[in-house]
Amino acid sequence: MTCAACANRVERKLNKLDGVRASVNYATEKATVSTTEDVTVAELIAQVENAGYRAHVVTPEREPEADPSRPLWHRLVLAVLLCAPLGDVSITLALVPSLRFTGWQWVVLAMALPVVTWAAWPLHRAAAINARHGSSSMDTLVSVGIIASTCWSVYGMFFEADSAPASSLWELVSRPGGAIYLDVAAGVTTFVLAGRLFEARAKRLAGGALRALAEVAAREVSVLAEDGTERRVPVGALRVGEKFLARPGETIAADGVVVDGAAAVDASTMTGESVPVEVTEGDPVIGGTVAMGGRLVIAATHVGEDTRLAQLVRLVERAQSEKAGVQRLADRICGVFVPAVFGLAALTLLGWLLLDGSPGRAIAAALAVLIIACPCALGLATPTALMVATGRGAYLGVFIKGHQALESARAIDTVVLDKTGTITTGRMAVTEVRAEDRALALRLAGAVEAASEHAVALAITSLAREELGELPAVTQFESLPGLGAQGTVDGHRVRVGSPRMFGQDGASATTALVSRDGVLIGRFTLADSVKPTAAEAVARLHRMGLRTVLLTGDNETTARAVAEQVGIPEVIAGVLPEDKAAAVRALRAEGRAVAMVGDGVNDAPALACADLGMAVVTGTDVALGAADLILVREELDVVPRAIGLARATLRTIRGNLVWAFGYNVAALPLAAFGLLTPLIAGATMALSSLFVVSNSLRLRSYR
Repeated sequence: MTCAACANRVERKLNKLDGVRASVNYATEKATVSTTEDVTVAELIAQVENAGYRAHVVTPEREPEADPSRPLWHRLVLAVLLCAPLGDVSITLALVPSLRFTGWQWVVLAMALPVVTWAAWPLHRAAAINARHGSSSMDTLVSVGIIASTCWSVYGMFFEADSAPASSLWELVSRPGGAIYLDVAAGVTTFVLAGRLFEARAKRLAGGALRALAEVAAREVSVLAEDGTERRVPVGALRVGEKFLARPGETIAADGVVVDGAAAVDASTMTGESVPVEVTEGDPVIGGTVAMGGRLVIAATHVGEDTRLAQLVRLVERAQSEKAGVQRLADRICGVFVPAVFGLAALTLLGWLLLDGSPGRAIAAALAVLIIACPCALGLATPTALMVATGRGAYLGVFIKGHQALESARAIDTVVLDKTGTITTGRMAVTEVRAEDRALALRLAGAVEAASEHAVALAITSLAREELGELPAVTQFESLPGLGAQGTVDGHRVRVGSPRMFGQDGASATTALVSRDGVLIGRFTLADSVKPTAAEAVARLHRMGLRTVLLTGDNETTARAVAEQVGIPEVIAGVLPEDKAAAVRALRAEGRAVAMVGDGVNDAPALACADLGMAVVTGTDVALGAADLILVREELDVVPRAIGLARATLRTIRGNLVWAFGYNVAALPLAAFGLLTPLIAGATMALSSLFVVSNSLRLRSYR
């Protein structure tokens, strides 16, 4: 599909089948189909093929891996290399016949043909497919314009090339014959290809969320037989009730319950918790999380499409499909615009033949209508603004993925922020040390924890080294999964771990105790530290008139402490991934236009179903794929910048579209009445494009 009109055509064709309700998403190139009748997949595919397109059932292994923008890039490079010198040569020889040399026509033609044939082939092919199925699109208009300009130029070069020099500039540009429009044909090709290239890359990014989700899942799993032997099988072969292994560093293959072993499980991708969760016999685990520091035997409770991860895939896909209804302005009207232009060109040709009787003047006027109507400025209106905004955004710490983000940004009134990795750093840090001898407690605890890779251990070791420098060596080190670690330091037996390790009740905050030879000598309180710019960023959002909400999978106490620290008045805590998406939907149901800021797999459904999704660049590929804006810098002050830049970019695009449409509406009658020759039409079309580009370049100075 090459434009939203294609998606509409496929959608209409599918919906003609009895009992079929279909929605076609142009951005992701997918059709979501529900049926009430006994309709086979083969019938659906046949219906798509009848519309002039191809289709297949979506499965993870059938997801496209090749970059669709690569062929467009090759064609665009050739077009750019030949278009610039072609314009100089053809315009000069058209305006000054005395400079023409023997065989000049062949030189100009040799430069133009690769552009208007090979480079423009995707446009010609799409136009041919449309014609074969009795329809038209912007590709039809562009293709016919390119072909007509080329054919008329060849006629002018070889049959009217020896026309007498003009007595004035007006006579030169107003007479119908002898002019060359190959630069117009090449220019249209180049501009349209540039727009298509940018769009293809944006579409690939839009489909990246589901591919990234698939990559989170395990590919193979070690299944335990009744006799204790294990075999390695594809994860799809795992069945409910079977026992499987999760070794340190391995991704847990399915949802299940631990039947043997203990370990820390990094569940941050699924729940947003920054601290690994300690699990032991009887505890549930989620597929897609990672086992750390212990070996687990797990009984599978949900496999395949029933796992939590698979549910996330469906949530993201459904949320993305909900955005399919938003179409670009140029695509929405092309169903009327293109046939109207062809009708006007035909009427112009017929009218001039009847009134003037000159085939040359009639063809020139009709060609002027086609050239002036070529949607060059329309094609540039969105991609040029996005390109400039992307460059400026990179400087400001924002990456804009597509036009939808800009449409959404103008109405945003509520910003929902994830906690871990968004407001906070996502890394544990020691916030308090209680000990009679602080240096001793840090020295011994740091020495033992230096041999561990647990997040709490890393935080304690980091503080110890920062304050004390080198730490003593530990011997007889032993990791105690779910509890802590122990070892011998300077001849003393040192234990470091959770309150449970010492027979005490846990606390709401993350706490670690340290003992020497069985005597407690210190207590460490740890927390996920807030980013330095978070409070000021939230204050700026409030000054912009935006409501802020903290949405996290963390516990209520921790969430409210962080919210109070940065100035967020509303908190929704302890939510699962599907609950995050539900919370965003609830806000939208209240009439709110919601922006969601997050970084984890657990944030992906909420990012996708929000009006505007913003993902921190240090987050997971899933979050980045589901978001509309990527926050390139880790600091939260980039959020108000992103919203401001998106709004400014949307204003620029709207100005571009108003100019481009207004230009066509005003210029078409002039061309039809013969007041614009093809040469002037080509020049004014270029000026229209220049205006659009210049207007977009103003975004470079956005502050």
